[in-house]
Amino acid sequence: MKRIYITMLALTSVLASCKDNELFEKEMYKNEVALISSSYHNTFQEIVPLAEAEVTGYIAASVGGTHAPSKDMVIQLEEDQAQLDIYNRSLFDADENLYAKLLPRDKYEILDYKIQIKAGERTGRTRVKLKPAGLSPDSTYFIGLKTSDATGIDINPKKKTILYQVLIKNAYASQAENTFYSMTGLGNGMVTAGNKKIFPLTGNSVRVIAGNESFENNIDHINKSSIILEVGADNRVEIKPYRDIFVTQIDDDPRYPNIFKVEESFGRKFNVFLLSYSYVLNGTTRHMQEELRIEIKR
Repeated sequence: MKRIYITMLALTSVLASCKDNELFEKEMYKNEVALISSSYHNTFQEIVPLAEAEVTGYIAASVGGTHAPSKDMVIQLEEDQAQLDIYNRSLFDADENLYAKLLPRDKYEILDYKIQIKAGERTGRTRVKLKPAGLSPDSTYFIGLKTSDATGIDINPKKKTILYQVLIKNAYASQAENTFYSMTGLGNGMVTAGNKKIFPLTGNSVRVIAGNESFENNIDHINKSSIILEVGADNRVEIKPYRDIFVTQIDDDPRYPNIFKVEESFGRKFNVFLLSYSYVLNGTTRHMQEELRIEIKR
């Protein structure tokens, strides 16, 4: 009896092991589709140069499993705001001033709302045309998309949505990173130094806080204390008010002649602005002579 019991126990273990292997192999061979994005809120970043009127980006999907699919797989996409609402609430709670926005419809065109993964391949994608002119560096923009139910296709439930983020950049600054220039020079004849964050506006212009004023991340302060640096084809810089500030460019300063240049030193490259101007803020006039400098990362 003892020998029969041991035999039955061994047979039961073998059957259980076979069942586990069958389930394991089924999961391994399963072709499950996911939209390609980060693990954090399913975001994907596209950094778009402002120097170009139209840029092509891609929204992609991948398929898992031990083997590539044996037949074509077509995943339908549709616009979706629900994931953006979750993103905003989880990061900013009730502070709607910080909320990310849907990218305006006139700033993009999705050419085909489906992604095809061909038999024998692992990925597929669809194109999106982006028109970055006029986007604000102070806003976060997303295209919200989700997959539609597809007969016979398994969609990863955690990767069925995507927040496709559009970030702007030019040759002087990028929204994708904090672009801080070191500032040295004179303020009303007194030595001054600090760091200034520069924001891309157009293909050849940036926004920066005037003089050595403090930066505050609110629209009213930005509007009253910011200037525009516009770089011409000859690298001459024109200094303009961004919104409410009064600014006067001073062009006869030999040390700060209002130019932009790329400077090389010991194998390193730097973007350099040499600026001279006066501005009026809260009834006080200030005269600035400043160099703004940042190393160009390769």
